Amino acid sequence: MTAPPEAAPRDPTPAPNDPTSAAHDAAPPPTSPRAPRRPGRRRRPRQRHPDPASLLPLRWGRYRDRVGIGLVLIAGGLVQLQGALTYDLVPLIWGSTAHMAGWLIMPARGWRRLVPLLPSTLVVWLLLAGPAAVITLIVPFLCWLLVRHRPWRSLLAAGPVVLNGVLFATLARDYEWMPLALAVSALVLVGSAWWAAALARSASA
Repeated sequence: MTAPPEAAPRDPTPAPNDPTSAAHDAAPPPTSPRAPRRPGRRRRPRQRHPDPASLLPLRWGRYRDRVGIGLVLIAGGLVQLQGALTYDLVPLIWGSTAHMAGWLIMPARGWRRLVPLLPSTLVVWLLLAGPAAVITLIVPFLCWLLVRHRPWRSLLAAGPVVLNGVLFATLARDYEWMPLALAVSALVLVGSAWWAAALARSASA
């Protein structure tokens, strides 16, 4: 009677098609735990502060369109009126009409659009006297702040407008300097208007 054959020793190397070994090989190596984040100062999202006039309900048109058209008519009427002569009053009529229409188109509360009509148009007429009258542009600038619903602190931006008028009234009195006076005054008015808008945004922040 012969003894049963001994079982062959098991190879410790796993078979190539063994699923358990494949899963073991595919398992990712253990990772070290992440260090906790240090509490830092989070940046606040930058908020946009719209103009108060843009929040008003409009009966017609769009806000940006009315601002653009109104501004073109206000400035264009002023320039048109400067071409008026003693024997040609057509520019005086058309310039005054366009200037007043520009204020009425601006998006603002009703009384704010009516206030600038007479004083601003009167200033446009006074500019026919020459560079010495450039200082009167402070009146249309204040009307602009009123129509744009700017806060009281925006009045600081009126300083450059006054300084510009004083310089031209002192240094350039002849009417031949009027084109230069109007060009420089336009730059000063635009810069002061942007400054007033920045002051209004900082006030509402």
